[in-house]
Amino acid sequence: MISLAALLATASLLPGFAPYATGPGGGSVQTGTFPGEQRPGFVYLPPHFSRSHRYPVVYLLHGMPGSPTEYLLGTELATWADTEIEQGAITPFVAVLPAAGPDPKYNGEWAGPIAAALVHEIVPWVDEHLPTIATERGRVIAGLSAGGFGAVDIALQQPGLFGTIEAWSAYFSPLRDGPLRHAPRSVLAANDPTELAPALAPVLRRDHTRFFLSTGPGHSHWFKPEQTLAFARELRKLGVAVNYHVYANARGEWRAQLDTGLGWALRAR
Repeated sequence: MISLAALLATASLLPGFAPYATGPGGGSVQTGTFPGEQRPGFVYLPPHFSRSHRYPVVYLLHGMPGSPTEYLLGTELATWADTEIEQGAITPFVAVLPAAGPDPKYNGEWAGPIAAALVHEIVPWVDEHLPTIATERGRVIAGLSAGGFGAVDIALQQPGLFGTIEAWSAYFSPLRDGPLRHAPRSVLAANDPTELAPALAPVLRRDHTRFFLSTGPGHSHWFKPEQTLAFARELRKLGVAVNYHVYANARGEWRAQLDTGLGWALRAR
């Protein structure tokens, strides 16, 4: 049972959020609706969380259709994070799990108003209410499938906001759905990582922006593992730092990609 003290502490820390779950090491998950969003998302706080410490922040974007609970239930984020932090393998971090669209049936993209809400409302709100490392070196953005596309697309459209960009079993050219369904060619190009990356390569190199790209077997008619390899090769050709992993077995591969990707991004130094 969650105590009244915990409820009051959460209310003062994250207005409108309430305790949702706890991890095995004492980390906590809070739930509430972020500014600019239509349905609840989640925040993970690490064991021994303290206002006097500054934490890196991981923004995790879910697949479509779907819910941020895919990270809490499917990949067991809190259990993995608590265990790795307590063992000293990774640095303590905050995770932000926003929710796209009005309900779990939303099958569009992390683009348009949804992307704008993340960049212009959620990120500033998190930095205002939590003791974060509020620079690109302290921010990671990552996602599964459509969330992976969104993570790369959003980060490339906002150079300097995220220092680490991760895409797990993602695609790298925009699909004509959601806010991009009737978009003109110019808007599609502005949301196409394969076009954005070459243009931004000097900035990415200057800022030491780094990518983690991984893939398992294909899981839909529009996703092919070769897309991830092709994008990784393009980044390497451009001189941009990229770490690439491939998983041949579909069983447990999304959990493995999260574990490896976040372990790489948050490795304790």
